[in-house]
Amino acid sequence: MLKNYDELRKIDVRPFCEEREGFLYLNWARCIELLHQNGAEIVYFTPVPNNITGSSLIESSATFKDGKGNTNKCYETLIEVHIDDKVYMMQSPVMNGKNPVKDNSMNQNRVWSSMCRSFVKCVAINTGLGFDLWLKEEAGTLTNYIPEQEQKATNAQIKTIKDIGEKHVLNLEEWIKNNNKTWETLTEKDAAQMLNTLKSKYGDE
Repeated sequence: MLKNYDELRKIDVRPFCEEREGFLYLNWARCIELLHQNGAEIVYFTPVPNNITGSSLIESSATFKDGKGNTNKCYETLIEVHIDDKVYMMQSPVMNGKNPVKDNSMNQNRVWSSMCRSFVKCVAINTGLGFDLWLKEEAGTLTNYIPEQEQKATNAQIKTIKDIGEKHVLNLEEWIKNNNKTWETLTEKDAAQMLNTLKSKYGDE
């Protein structure tokens, strides 16, 4: 039998996470594995087909314009999550990081990523497993309204920065010093900004 919500929420999933753009993400396969390790016998998710097209991509009537003035549609996915005798539904936007996917970059991988992210989020909401990861990420959208103490950069963030610096022979120590920081005082926001700068210059690492 799967452990209850409070027990699952206490599990530290960070060692099983990957880092992307300064945030920690729990891989869908790891999520399934952790659920089985904590009592679940059946865990899987399936796409819910679009009633009109039959595909797993839902096309909204809403549109948005990108920086070049191109009009793009908004897309979502809907999945059905099965955990033992319980079934949950989760509908989510198809995103590229924090940005909506544009029409010219829509592909099957984007759709699959959206469903996987939906699955992990659905598990967090309904079972508690990994919930604090989402709590922290969603809180980031409220930083302009709710003052909070900045958290120190994670070891995963620092390691990623140092790995990129070593690969491209960069003087990261000088960079940090010029911004009146040290590795010890670097915040998660600082690290995320550094990673974005490095990745925009050198590409995805």
